[in-house]
Amino acid sequence: MPRKPTRSERLLDSAVTIPSQRIRGYVDSVRRDHPDADPEEIIEILTSRYLWTVSGSGGAVGAAAAFPVVGTTAALALTAGQVTAFLAASSALCLAVAEVHGIGTEDAARRRALLLSTLVGESGPRLLEQQFGLSTATWGRVLLTRLPVATVKTVNRTLRGRMAKTVITKGSTVFLGRLLPFGIGAVVGFVGSRAMGKNLIVGLAEAFGRPPADFPHEIGAASEAAAIEGDLFARADTLIEPAGEDSDAP
Repeated sequence: MPRKPTRSERLLDSAVTIPSQRIRGYVDSVRRDHPDADPEEIIEILTSRYLWTVSGSGGAVGAAAAFPVVGTTAALALTAGQVTAFLAASSALCLAVAEVHGIGTEDAARRRALLLSTLVGESGPRLLEQQFGLSTATWGRVLLTRLPVATVKTVNRTLRGRMAKTVITKGSTVFLGRLLPFGIGAVVGFVGSRAMGKNLIVGLAEAFGRPPADFPHEIGAASEAAAIEGDLFARADTLIEPAGEDSDAP
């Protein structure tokens, strides 16, 4: 009988449900705003916006704790949703970078494997090489396009069992550190969240290698709607769907 996914697993499952058209629309809107930028520069813009979003929200939660009683209560409430917001923004960046590389997928298992692998930074590719022989410098493309789904689900189970809890625990430590009073929490929140975000960016660079010389497709009409909706990373948690009971776990 399949076991029910844990809360951490449900958070990860929810984070990968952002619709592809929202991702493509946002990437296209960034390209429209920067018509002379090449794919590498667009990825730099995306990662910069992502970092400011996750680190800025971390600092804001910490700043709330500077106010006695009310501040700590507010910070606790904000921290409860911060893991979801961080994972959703991280998922959005993974999918946006994949879009720039011309790779898209609606498959939840493949998206989940990419997010899990990149969240652990440089150790993600090492584990994939040791366990599954993915030694290519662009393993992200292989993971999203060519690896059999059964193997992808095995990747997910391996990463969840060995690393997912560590990532969630590390994140929770950073988020709880934001509750420190006298403004210290703001510093912990900003620096800690930024470090976690940079770790993800390292993982993405390992996953996809150098950006392509040219964009894989022309800018579509969806970019106009994305521009109206605002920054993808700041509102990524509003675009995800609640996770069900199904998972890759046996």
